[in-house]
Amino acid sequence: MKIFSKNLVLIMFSAGLILSCETAELGLTSDPNESNPTQATPDAYLNSISQEFGRFNEEFGTNASELTRINHMGTRLYQQAYSPASQDAEWRFAYSSMLIDIRAMNELATKANFKRHIAMGQVMEAFTMVTLVDFYGDVPYSEAVQGIEILNPKLDDGASIYAAAVSLLDAAIGNFTTTDNTADPSIDYFYDGDWDTWVKLANSLKLKIYAQSRLVDSGAIAAFNSIIDSGDYITSVDEDFQFTWGTSVVNPDSRHPKYGDNYTPQGSENYMSNWLMNYMDNSKKDNGIDTYEDSDPRIRYYYYRQSETTPGAIDSDGPNQQTLSCSVEAPPAHYEGTGFTFCYLPNGYWGRDHGDDDGTPPDGQLKTTFGVYPAGGEFDDSTFEGVDLGSGAGGAGITPIFLSQTIDFLKAEIAYISGDVMDAGTFLKDGITKSIAKTTAFGSLDADADLSLEPTTEEITNYISEVEELYEAASGDEKLNLIAKEFWVSLFGNGIDAYNFYRRTGYPNDLQASLEPAPGAFVRSFLYPSVFANNNSNVTQKPSVTVKVFWDNNPDSGFPLSN
Repeated sequence: MKIFSKNLVLIMFSAGLILSCETAELGLTSDPNESNPTQATPDAYLNSISQEFGRFNEEFGTNASELTRINHMGTRLYQQAYSPASQDAEWRFAYSSMLIDIRAMNELATKANFKRHIAMGQVMEAFTMVTLVDFYGDVPYSEAVQGIEILNPKLDDGASIYAAAVSLLDAAIGNFTTTDNTADPSIDYFYDGDWDTWVKLANSLKLKIYAQSRLVDSGAIAAFNSIIDSGDYITSVDEDFQFTWGTSVVNPDSRHPKYGDNYTPQGSENYMSNWLMNYMDNSKKDNGIDTYEDSDPRIRYYYYRQSETTPGAIDSDGPNQQTLSCSVEAPPAHYEGTGFTFCYLPNGYWGRDHGDDDGTPPDGQLKTTFGVYPAGGEFDDSTFEGVDLGSGAGGAGITPIFLSQTIDFLKAEIAYISGDVMDAGTFLKDGITKSIAKTTAFGSLDADADLSLEPTTEEITNYISEVEELYEAASGDEKLNLIAKEFWVSLFGNGIDAYNFYRRTGYPNDLQASLEPAPGAFVRSFLYPSVFANNNSNVTQKPSVTVKVFWDNNPDSGFPLSN
C-alpha cells in the first residue's frame, strides 16, 4: 500500500462505544451511547470501524511483540504479565466497538445495497475473530453482540470460528466483485477503493488461516498451496494491508500510538528489546561502530538512538547506576555460557532485556526509542539528540497488519516443513527483500534527517547475500531457526504473526531467556479479560496461561524451545 496521510475523523457514536463503562462491562452488549442507525451513515460507521481496527491491531500486535522479544516485556513471570484487567481494552475494541459498529453498518448498507461497505466489514470481522481465537482460544461469536436478547453469550470453539472466518472472506470476495452495488465507500483507509486488491487481501487472509491451522487440519497445506498457485493474493509492497496514521496532535490525535507515547518533551517512555537490537546489529559479521557493515539495513529506521553509547558497554565511559542500574551488576547465573547479551549493547543501542521489570530512572532522553518505521518517528542519522514532540515524521507512521513479505515467510515455513528446503530459502530471500524495500521507503518522511546515512544498494545486497549464505550453510532445523529470526525482524510493528509462528513451530530456539530464572510456562493463550470473565455466567476463567488454542497441538511442557 502506498504511504499516505489522511486526517482521521473520530465519530462520536464510536467514542461512546469505546469508553462506556456500564454495558461494556459485559464486553458484548449494546451501548446506551450508541447512535441509532437512523442518525448515522454506512460511511460514518465504516470510518469508525477502520480506526477501531487499526487500534485493535496496535494493542494485540504490541502484546505479541513483547512475548516474542520483538519488543521489550517488562514483567518477570508470564502468568502475571498480562492480567485479565489489562486485556479489557482489547476486548472492548473487538466486541463493544468494532462488531457492534459492523452490525449497525450492515443494517444500513443492506437497505442501501452498499455491498462493498459490507465486504470491508466482513474482512475486518474475519481478521478480528481469528485474532481473538489466536489469543484467547474459545470466544463468543454466534451469540455475540445480540444486545439485551443474549446477555451471556456462549463460547464458540476456535475451529468453528476459523471456519466462519473463511466463509466471511468468501462472502466478501463476492461482495467486492459484484456489479450489483449502489455506491462505494467514500473513504477507504486501506486500498483507496481498489477492489481487486481487496480480493487479493481476502485470499491472503485465508493463507494466514490455513498456515495457522496446519497442525490440526490435514487439508490446510493443500488449501494454502492452491491459493498460492492461483496467484490471487497480495504479492507486492504496494498491496500491503496496513493502517496509516496522521500528524494531528488533538481533535483527534491521529498520530501513531507509539509516537504519541515516546515523542514527548520528557523523552521516550518505552524500552526497546535488547534481543532484537542485538540481533540486527551484531548477529552477522563483525560490524564497525556506527556503520552498516553487515548490520541489518533496517536498523536506523526501526530505532532512533538518543545516546551514542550505553552505560557499561565496551564503547562507553563505564557503568552508570543512576541511569542504567544493571550496568553495575553481573549477569544472572542462568545467562552464563549461553551467549545471551545482558543489560547493555555497543553502539548506543540502549534497551532492556526480556523480563526486566526495573523501575524508570531519568533516561527518557537517553534510551533508544522507536524510529521512523513504522511509528513515524526519527530516522537515526547519528545526531544522538533527544526526541521531542513533533520531531521526525510527526507520527505519520503505519500499523502493519498483514504484509506481502509475511506471505513470503509463510511460504518459506510451508516449503520447509514439506521438505522443499531450497524453495524455503528462496522465499526467505523474497521476504527480506520486500521488508527492506518497505522499510527504507520511510526515510524520506523525516524531512530533517541526514539521509546520506541510508544504506546503499550494495550494503543491502551484501546483507541479503549473507543471509543466503547462512541459510545454505545451516544444517537441519537451524535453517528453520534462521527463517524464524528473519521473520521476527520483518514483523517489527506488529508481532501477531510471530506469536502464532512461535507456538506452531517452537522457533526461534535461541531467543534471549527471561531475566527471571523461573518465569513460568510460556503464554500459550491469554487469560480472558475481566470485563468478560467476571460478567458472563457462561464463562469460567482459565486456570493459567498454559491453556492452548485449538490449533496448538504441540507438547504441553518444554515448548516453545526458548522461554
